[in-house]
Amino acid sequence: MRDELLKMEAEYDIPDEVDMSGAVRGYFYTPHKVSVSMRLDDDIVMYFKKLSLAEKQGYQTLMNMALRKYIQNSATA
Repeated sequence: MRDELLKMEAEYDIPDEVDMSGAVRGYFYTPHKVSVSMRLDDDIVMYFKKLSLAEKQGYQTLMNMALRKYIQNSATA
């Protein structure tokens, strides 16, 4: 039995180094969504709703992307 376990262990040995050159950062990241209530100007909402029809994405997703881009640009400035 012990010999069989050692043989199995040898087959599934983890290498000391793993090539991560093809890895993608954030591949398994799924952000947690929080429900909020916001009062926005009607022209802002209409802009994102029209954009959502053209982009084939939800307007809230587009708003989230715009806010994230703003934060990223502000952090680097």
